[in-house]
Amino acid sequence: MDGRSYSVVLSGEAGQGLKTIESLFMVLLQKSGYHAFIAKEFMSRVRGGNNTSEIRISDRSVGAFITRIDLLVVLSRNGLSRLLDRIDAHTLIIGEEAYITSEPTKGKLLALPVMDLMKELGNSIYSNNFFNGFLSGVFGCDESIALSLIAGQFAAKGEEIVQKNQASFRMGLEQAQKSGTRFVVEKDKQVLSMHAVKGYETIGIGALSGGLGFVASYPMSPATTVLAYLAKHERSHGVLVEQAEDEIAAINMALGAWYAGSRSMVTTSGGGFALMTEGISLSGVTETPVVVHLAQRPGPGTGLPTRTEQGDLNLALYAGHGEFPRVILSPGTYEDGVNLTYHAFETADAFQIPVFVLTDQHFLDSEGLLSPLDFSKFTVHNHIIKTKTDYQRYALTESGLSPRGIPGYGDGFVCVDSDEHTEGGRITESATVRVQQMDKRLRKVSSYQDVPVRLVGAKDYSTLVVGWGSSYPVIAEAVEQLGHPGFAFAFFPQVYPLPKETRRILEKAKTLVIVENNASAQFAQLIRRETGITFDKTILQYNGSPFAVEQLVESFSEVLA
Repeated sequence: MDGRSYSVVLSGEAGQGLKTIESLFMVLLQKSGYHAFIAKEFMSRVRGGNNTSEIRISDRSVGAFITRIDLLVVLSRNGLSRLLDRIDAHTLIIGEEAYITSEPTKGKLLALPVMDLMKELGNSIYSNNFFNGFLSGVFGCDESIALSLIAGQFAAKGEEIVQKNQASFRMGLEQAQKSGTRFVVEKDKQVLSMHAVKGYETIGIGALSGGLGFVASYPMSPATTVLAYLAKHERSHGVLVEQAEDEIAAINMALGAWYAGSRSMVTTSGGGFALMTEGISLSGVTETPVVVHLAQRPGPGTGLPTRTEQGDLNLALYAGHGEFPRVILSPGTYEDGVNLTYHAFETADAFQIPVFVLTDQHFLDSEGLLSPLDFSKFTVHNHIIKTKTDYQRYALTESGLSPRGIPGYGDGFVCVDSDEHTEGGRITESATVRVQQMDKRLRKVSSYQDVPVRLVGAKDYSTLVVGWGSSYPVIAEAVEQLGHPGFAFAFFPQVYPLPKETRRILEKAKTLVIVENNASAQFAQLIRRETGITFDKTILQYNGSPFAVEQLVESFSEVLA
């Protein structure tokens, strides 16, 4: 125990109300001045099974999963068995006696009469706020804030429901005080100005900041959360949200919207994206911008539909037949989620290309704190021109970028075609025109400005860890925890094209380590293909779970030794 952070794990069945506990407690922690982060793990079923949520409470910024459990809240009979390997002698386990004694364990047990107390309220459904009350007492959160949050959450269900939930909270608070359990974490006043957000919300915020006007998607976990978030805000932000009949329709709707002048996106996962690849190629040849949010989950096939993996980089890299430019971005923090999604829209519009935002289940479903955003910096730059009568959609230019017009804005005819075409957009089989148009398409990103690589740790490093996407917080915490001189971490928020500084950064190190949540080190393959640089050590995981801080500390220690 480092004395600065604690890990609280909620373990129960799907449909039992983990979300109710974690969502309210997360906001309560923030309003009480604590840094906090929630990592969620759930089975592919509506009810039953065993789901867990890990809540980390700290005196400093935190955003990664850890194996250690300081306080385990068991909400169901099968809530203990799957966590035995994470429990040690210092773990405090609370819950109904029958639940916490169902398996022999090393942890300290504290039986609570939850069901008996709930009988006084007339329904076990109120037990969720009993545990919020207990946790609030353990961490010294403000009771008045908690009661106010409960009132706001249940106001629509009537005063009686509000009062019973508040009474349940007080019962839990009283039990915490009786037990004498207290975890002390120093508060940080800066947290009070921050906001509790979920990963998928940052993608939605970034899209809205980037001028999103239309989104079309077919639901597929874990990408559906982004679609639902945007649907919730479609009226307030003037966005049209369409649940398409399938993914093929979705990508073509999005392309049609860009052709008509509205910025649009699709949000999908691996299997759905596979159906979109012909549309991606259509974007390439017609030079129609599009933003694709690809939420990765373990494949192949349906795989592990509610777990996490970084297995679709190659899918995004090679999607679509033929050759055409693209940009692939992958956020590692909540700030990245907003900034990179905004950047995706600006890039797609400016360079008339498909831009991919790669996330995964761990990033989207996790919950943490986001500092206030300065929305004035999210300027939407319009690259559409008013056409003249002699307008040519695919005019040859030195930059490779042809002026982009849209139907009805000006006097020109906006002719696009999926066949190879002339400058005017008419079908051609001329070998000369083919080469001219292909060269034009390939050189249009020559002026693109890379998203820079982010370095954490020693400036004069000899050992360098490389990572991308949702692995940023866990790698950064492990590197900082070790504090080894000559040890650093290079994070790539832009995974393709490789930033121009890539070779300089990597060649500076004597030992290179890659960390990826997949089985074949896909980013390492890309780096080797583009630069010829190989890695001395690969640390891979593909069991459906994110990396844990302790796991990487051990692996990095072996490398450094």
